[in-house]
Amino acid sequence: MNRTTLSLIAGATALAAVTGFASLNAPAASGDNTAKAATQQPVERTSLLCPQPSTSEIAKTSYTSYTPVTQGTADSGKAELQAAAVESADSTSGKKAGKKTVKPALKPAEPGKPATGDGSGAEPPALVGTAEGKFAPGWTVQETTAVAAGTGRGLLGTNCTAPDTEFWFPGVSTATGRTDYVHLTNPDDSAAVVDVEMYGKDGALKSTVGEGITVQPHASEPILLSTLASGQQTDLTVHVTVRSGRVGAAVQALDDKIGGDWLAASTDPAGSLVMPGIPKDATAVRLVAFAPGDQDADLKVRLASPSGLITPAGNETLHVKAGMTAAVDLGDVTRGEAGSLVLTSTGTSAPVVAAVQVVRGKGSKQEMAFIPATSPVGARATVADNSSKGTTLALSAPGQSAQVKVTASAGSEGGTAATKTYTIKGGTTQDVDALVPAGLKGTYALTVEPVSGGPVYASRTLASAQEGVPGFTIQTLPDDRGTVAVPEADQDLSVLLKK
Repeated sequence: MNRTTLSLIAGATALAAVTGFASLNAPAASGDNTAKAATQQPVERTSLLCPQPSTSEIAKTSYTSYTPVTQGTADSGKAELQAAAVESADSTSGKKAGKKTVKPALKPAEPGKPATGDGSGAEPPALVGTAEGKFAPGWTVQETTAVAAGTGRGLLGTNCTAPDTEFWFPGVSTATGRTDYVHLTNPDDSAAVVDVEMYGKDGALKSTVGEGITVQPHASEPILLSTLASGQQTDLTVHVTVRSGRVGAAVQALDDKIGGDWLAASTDPAGSLVMPGIPKDATAVRLVAFAPGDQDADLKVRLASPSGLITPAGNETLHVKAGMTAAVDLGDVTRGEAGSLVLTSTGTSAPVVAAVQVVRGKGSKQEMAFIPATSPVGARATVADNSSKGTTLALSAPGQSAQVKVTASAGSEGGTAATKTYTIKGGTTQDVDALVPAGLKGTYALTVEPVSGGPVYASRTLASAQEGVPGFTIQTLPDDRGTVAVPEADQDLSVLLKK
């Protein structure tokens, strides 16, 4: 086998490792280089990382694990979440932390049925999870925390994420009243070295404290962002890059007055972005964007409403200077209807990352959540921890009309799965009536699969009012990466790598 062939195999293996693992065979030594389409095969192993939920003594955290039923998987497999070690909240020293022994009792029994676990208690740890075999394709874990009082009170939720080497978080803050942490979790056997950079309205914040942060193996470290640079800024973008290894990253944003939630990473920088599922009763919407390249970005701002694309009066465009964070208040832009924010480039293709901060309620009864720009649903997307009340599924087709199939799984404690197909007109967002399994007991998962038409973007809102405060959290539904492209046994691997 020559060096070129070895390089191609290594490249294809790395490609598969991004989304999971699947069988990979070397090309036959027949000399036949006829191009063949790579087949999509279920991934065989998936990793997910859940950040430390809360250190509040009155916080209540639950986990829900779910794997959609996928054809072509192995007959066996397992999924488990183990506790990661947790270092001090403001440490950047890289000193090895003691391993915590607390972990939720979460034991998935079979694909197609959610499994739940309790993560409440004194200082619950971050979790490192692995699913193999029939549990791997599309495995999703939801972490939901309810905090009754104090800074960041309300409903905080996040989808546990796969490890990676780069993350963008527009929408963080070091302003008075905000306490934001970036949580870094290392799933591997060797230490990871991470850089955390912050960019404000005038560009990069000068600091060396965020350089070369060591995250020990199978450990997690929350970094208090206000310790990485002096001064206070309302709108910042955090850039996490990994020098060696890989990590999971998420931002926990806590506010003294309007509650708290998790901010997931924005999708990769692009000229067009979608932030789906702004609640119809949002009282304040703030858009934050960042241009990471060396060119300014000019963006057209539109709202995909139930009736079509609308341009917000007075906020038709947004100019984002290269290397700087820009923000704009859109007020109650949804005006009582479901909506998704759509950003498109005008005159320049400079890529951007973006997110919106959403507030519901008024006065002292306010709560906030975030919607980062996300990728389309793709082949399939899943979100867990839905209930018969307080669940809203938003579907947006900013381009062409589309048909999507939505499946409500069986309940974690009983119930029969249900399926329904929806048509979403082009340029609109629809809050669909979330399916509920017949005879539901416990929580259930929602799976979205496009049937025809253009790209579909989706998000799910969980709402739970506490003492008059409209607690809520929003999770986007990008592709679950349940399959990976695998070449035929006699295929020229260069065909796959060019895709």
